[in-house]
Amino acid sequence: MEKEASYRKIIHVDMDAFYASVEQLDNPDLVGKPVAVGGSSVRGVVSAASYEARKFGVRSAMSGMMARRNCPDLIFVKPNFKRYKEVSKIIRSVFLEYTDLVEPLSLDEAYLDVTVNKKGNPSATLIAQEIRQKIKEKTGLNASAGISINKFIAKVASDVNKPNGQKTVNPEEVLTFLEQLEIKRFFGVGKVTVKKMYRLGIFTGKDLKDKTEEFLSENFGKSGRFYFRVVRGIHNSEVKPTRTRKSLAAERTFNENITSEIFMMERLKDIAKEVEKRLLNSKVAGKTITLKIKYSDFTLQTRSKTVPYYVSNKDVILETVKDLLFQETMKNSVRLLGISISNLNTDKGKVPKEKEVAVQLKFDF
Repeated sequence: MEKEASYRKIIHVDMDAFYASVEQLDNPDLVGKPVAVGGSSVRGVVSAASYEARKFGVRSAMSGMMARRNCPDLIFVKPNFKRYKEVSKIIRSVFLEYTDLVEPLSLDEAYLDVTVNKKGNPSATLIAQEIRQKIKEKTGLNASAGISINKFIAKVASDVNKPNGQKTVNPEEVLTFLEQLEIKRFFGVGKVTVKKMYRLGIFTGKDLKDKTEEFLSENFGKSGRFYFRVVRGIHNSEVKPTRTRKSLAAERTFNENITSEIFMMERLKDIAKEVEKRLLNSKVAGKTITLKIKYSDFTLQTRSKTVPYYVSNKDVILETVKDLLFQETMKNSVRLLGISISNLNTDKGKVPKEKEVAVQLKFDF
């Protein structure tokens, strides 16, 4: 008889409309009203939207003007990151009551490995319920959760019963859950990839599973193997309490579109200075410098160059950015510029291939 495989019990906790919910918590007059955290100016961008605002199609990363058109009664609130961090620390303290294996993704979401936990509770489902209840008691905010055998499925599951709900995908349910899932709901499959998958006749996890690894690799490069594995429930990335920073960036959106590269260089000087400051504060340096350009028609372009040494000095960064800027002619006026540094000296090389584990059919979850 084949030996049964063991599985981790992973919870993904995601706060509901976190920034907007904190603002409604602190200002009762905003409760039940459409709220957007961000700027309402011509260049303003929505950082977060309350569920009342989302009913009108208001979404994060949407321009303030478009959000206002969608919802004329929308109330804009300036972000207060100091306050959000305070609340996030309270939420993090709740996680740590159950396990030290907590991997924050941002201020409002995290993975928890509760396979072995401080409460000695064998049920990850019950632990998720307790955590959500404690967060509500300590902060007044709602959280949603996904529970399953790995980070990928837990992440997808946390979105199923939002807001203020949770979804457990037991080991025996994993393959069916993934096969029935719309491809646009697969974590890591962006809008551009979704359109490409649609063109290839891939609309659900079942459609994806029917494709060979060779086909997916041919059409999606390195991501093809990832898609081939996750749709089969294979994603063995561990919950890592300390996440290694992969890149560092700064960007600016301008009040008016810029058409002159000379003016762009002036803005890039300030951005490079900010990047240098962040690199020094984080005590890191990087080899790959990327220039991000967003045009007035909202199309995005990136240009990158990898140098043979680690850099953190703004002047060196700016010289490389200058080469990238003049690499080709601008196709339109520019509304945003950004600089990012990756390939950092914190990278520890390639991760060994994950062991592939077959899906177990019976498991106390």
